[in-house]
Amino acid sequence: MSGTVEAAIAAAGLTLPDVAPPLAAYKPAVRSGVYVYTAGQLPLVEGKLPLTGKVGAEVTAEEAKELAATCALNALAAVKSVTGDLDRIARVVKVVGYVASAADFTGQPAVINGASELLARVLGEKGVHARSAVGVAVLPLDAPVEVEIQVELTED
Repeated sequence: MSGTVEAAIAAAGLTLPDVAPPLAAYKPAVRSGVYVYTAGQLPLVEGKLPLTGKVGAEVTAEEAKELAATCALNALAAVKSVTGDLDRIARVVKVVGYVASAADFTGQPAVINGASELLARVLGEKGVHARSAVGVAVLPLDAPVEVEIQVELTED
């Protein structure tokens, strides 16, 4: 455990996972100046999706909200992979969440709250961010949700 953010993750009863390996030709996270941009993170747990399908059909909104929190945790792992230390996060600037939605499902913001609430819980005020929550037809591996984040780092 390297610092206060990881202590907050542990206090929430969670474990920061290893960074998920890319599913295609990209990096899990890229640093540009004081910003880190993550690739879209699926709710993989030990390399597997706990649930698949569309939210509002095979997956409930509450289940998807929990999966969105897992995506955010995976995004933090991706950030750590390029910074070495989550305590370098000055703030989360933006979160973009994608929800594989049944045709009549309109609760995307509530689903992506899972990611937003996790980030605020482990980062405090630094975790509060701008956000988009988008409904899509399908996601990689038939995942119900995918989340990407942009963070600003403290100066070196």
